[in-house]
Amino acid sequence: MAFRKRRSPVLFPAAALGAAAFARTAFRALRRLDLRGRVVVVTGGSRGLGLLLAEEFGRYGARVAIAGRDAVALDRAEQRLRALGIEVHAVACDLGDRAAAEAFIDGVASVFGRIDVLVNNAGVIQVAPMQDLGVEELEDAMRSNFWSAVYTTLRALPHLQRQGRAARIVNVVSIGGRVAVPHLLGYNASKFAMMGFSESLRAELCHGSAPGPRVTTVIPGPMRTGSIYNAEFGGSPQREFGWFSLASSIPIATIDARRAARQVVAAAREGRAEVKLGLSSHLLSWAHGIAPQTTVRLMGLLNALLPSPRGGAGTTRGRDLHAPAQASVLLRLSNEAARRNNEAPPEAAR
Repeated sequence: MAFRKRRSPVLFPAAALGAAAFARTAFRALRRLDLRGRVVVVTGGSRGLGLLLAEEFGRYGARVAIAGRDAVALDRAEQRLRALGIEVHAVACDLGDRAAAEAFIDGVASVFGRIDVLVNNAGVIQVAPMQDLGVEELEDAMRSNFWSAVYTTLRALPHLQRQGRAARIVNVVSIGGRVAVPHLLGYNASKFAMMGFSESLRAELCHGSAPGPRVTTVIPGPMRTGSIYNAEFGGSPQREFGWFSLASSIPIATIDARRAARQVVAAAREGRAEVKLGLSSHLLSWAHGIAPQTTVRLMGLLNALLPSPRGGAGTTRGRDLHAPAQASVLLRLSNEAARRNNEAPPEAAR
């Protein structure tokens, strides 16, 4: 009597999943963008993630244009990129000003003759209870984080559309555009607006009748960029700096900025719709997706643990709050990142 060998019930599903993963990898490889000779614009490219993105694109042979408001930091970034053999065009300007943003894009097109990739990364972070933020701070957050991206994108769009599907728009949003973290009112509001802008662009440009640029929405969780020294703190600035800097330094809850830059460039080259950076981004996105009201309540509980409002407007930059006594072992990773990424206080950057 012959016996037929029984096959495992999980064999076929496992094979199907493996085939699907292989097909996805092969498909991404087929549409992966060759960056050699391409022109990549990175806003907020003078420091932090923006500078690392400029470096990463440059390593693939791209020509890079960067913009930032701090002329001194921008000059350091330009020299650093040139030392790596990257062809760079750098302009100090405030992209929250429409005329300045449009002039910057026009200048890039004039210098390089084309624009292939636009990375909207410019922005500010204000950390304070909502009662300690004035309308002026909220307007600045919207100008820097949202309107700068609108101005540059709309001005660059004709250049990008000439490249069709080979063009890319990369919008660096934030987990703050999905989950409203307490004491980041202006940042959250501007990033929620940025999320809607980015997804609307993809819907119209990538799925319309004429093939247009591929749009990638980047959703980082906390990153170890060293940006704590260029963030702005209100209310009880020293205490706000304390909790925010610790939250930006814990290894498990944060992602290394250079690793994040590599992931963003990879996603951009493949034209992926979305990329989440770090464990916090994945977990909070998942939690908000399945239980949004519960997530808001949890954020309310977190708010109760943060410094109380002081009732005064105005903010202080993190670099002006930093003192040697604060450079504890808990902030070691952020301090190292600040020095590496051109984010350090002026005395440490010289």
